[in-house]
Amino acid sequence: MIFFSIPYPIAAIRAMSVDYLKRILTSKVYDVAHETALDLAPRISKRIGNTVLLKREDTQPVFSFKLRGAYNKMAHLSEDELRRGVIAASAGNHAQGVALAASRLKCRAVIVMPVTTPQVKIDAVRALGGEVVLFGDSFTDAAEHAAELQARDGLTFVHPFDDPDVIAGQGTVGMEILRQHPGPIDAIFVAIGGGGLISGVAAYVKQLRPEIKIIGVQMVDSDAMVRSIQAGRRVRLADVGLFSDGTAVKQVGQETFRLAREYVDDYVTVDTDAVCAGIKDVFQDTRSVLEPAGALALAGAKRYAAQHKWKGKTLVAITCGANMNFDRLRFVAERADVGEAREALFAITLPEKRGSFLRLCEAVGDRAVTEFNYRISDAEQAHVYVGLQIRSEAEIEKLAAHFRKRDFPTLDLTSNEMAKTHLRYMVGGRSALAENEVLYRFEFPERPGALMKFLGAMNPNWNISLFHYRNQGDDYGRILVGIQVPPADKKAFKEFLSSLGYPYWNETEIGRASCRERV
Repeated sequence: MIFFSIPYPIAAIRAMSVDYLKRILTSKVYDVAHETALDLAPRISKRIGNTVLLKREDTQPVFSFKLRGAYNKMAHLSEDELRRGVIAASAGNHAQGVALAASRLKCRAVIVMPVTTPQVKIDAVRALGGEVVLFGDSFTDAAEHAAELQARDGLTFVHPFDDPDVIAGQGTVGMEILRQHPGPIDAIFVAIGGGGLISGVAAYVKQLRPEIKIIGVQMVDSDAMVRSIQAGRRVRLADVGLFSDGTAVKQVGQETFRLAREYVDDYVTVDTDAVCAGIKDVFQDTRSVLEPAGALALAGAKRYAAQHKWKGKTLVAITCGANMNFDRLRFVAERADVGEAREALFAITLPEKRGSFLRLCEAVGDRAVTEFNYRISDAEQAHVYVGLQIRSEAEIEKLAAHFRKRDFPTLDLTSNEMAKTHLRYMVGGRSALAENEVLYRFEFPERPGALMKFLGAMNPNWNISLFHYRNQGDDYGRILVGIQVPPADKKAFKEFLSSLGYPYWNETEIGRASCRERV
């Protein structure tokens, strides 16, 4: 047995590690799961200068690794527990694993799912015989409701990540990676929601190949594990981002946190655009379409390699799920170009006189234009919103400097969330009538009644001066709202924001700057 040097009591580590190693080696996952391929991603590898291998858990019978842990847990239940039935809380993939395991073991399965869960996952659970209960906006909300139903009905709770048998089942992914690739591996990248997958993989890999780095990947708006590691204790997030629904966990598990502290070497966070780019990367190499959580590890591998200037390394990314809503693809396709640094977005000011437009076109040259918005609004200045195809992120500042050199004041909006989500679809500008206007971005679950909740909670004396919403195929809606709030109502407005329960961002100042510089 090989042990590695870390600053924790070695006796406790040895006892724990041997236990998990045994649990993983004796897991019963292969009654329902199959050993998935470890595929080379040639296009991605060539582009980033490293060998990228994809562990294809998206090809499991339920299109996710989650059935490994679910079945292993349920296979260890007593006959009495199986007879009473099981209950689980899940954003979708664990739910399908539990439902499939229940059908094989012939027991009842109640699944509590957040209302934000993609319909494709809900339908899949029902098709497998699971009884679906929709509750809450996140996994944590669903889990709390599941605990109430468990106590009421005497069901056995099958935790999606914070359970030794579940962790051991997920750990078989790491076992397969080492068996499939006995050669050098520099790092394995693993998406983290609650931490079950990375805990199992790390507990196994570090026992046999301690030189391999285990690197966790989280969304920037759902980074409970990263914050917990930094704080030295489990941190509960007030809100989580909903784009990567499979990893939208407010608080990681006790056991997964302990194992992550012991075994995980490093962490990296990525945003929505990077994940969209990862989905596109995998599609181009495999012709498979991953869900956001499924592409999280690859997005992290790309960013980590770039940050650390890695070249010639062998990197494994676990593609952990492919339960994607079809309607979401238009949003993914739109944002992938930004995530891959293939599109730059600018707000450009030019004189409102004959010949100005021609001069701007000459400045653009032969570059492909992805977007161009303009509306006359001022006698002296014209404001245009321009999207251009680029080959690398380094071109963005060069292009902005190029336009400024031609006497076109230019604002780079490439990384501005408000611009990407809203401004590019709007025509107009700042109005002289918008007195006492504040500009806010909101996100809310894309379900009936969400918008009415927003409008119903707002003071009827506050006038809406700007409103933009566009259905982009997500499971959450995004709006940009201008509200005229008198100075005397500032306190009431803050109370309104706090009571609403939706994530929000104050865009007032950036909005004013953008309106001065664009349409």
